[in-house]
Amino acid sequence: MKLIIITSIREDLSVINHIMEKSGIPVFSVSETVGHKTEHQGFLMDNWYGKNEDGTDALFTFSFTDEATARTAMLLIKAHNAETNSQFPIRGFLLPVEETTY
Repeated sequence: MKLIIITSIREDLSVINHIMEKSGIPVFSVSETVGHKTEHQGFLMDNWYGKNEDGTDALFTFSFTDEATARTAMLLIKAHNAETNSQFPIRGFLLPVEETTY
């Protein structure tokens, strides 16, 4: 089992929904968050959040799923980022789940 975590700006929610549906992840959770960065480091495009007093509206989307489905979602995220070349790319993280209670 894998835990897939996706971070994005709020404006990409419909893209995330499409990625989850297309990859076969039927159930997922979305949590709103505000990202802050205290200073700029390096090239601006490499920073997830620009320096902003108010923060950036962002989302954490996550789901527990099997490895093949999670890898499909990761491929879809990579393809989306390659096609759109956004200043705020969608970020995907894949983590192993060592134990569950069910």
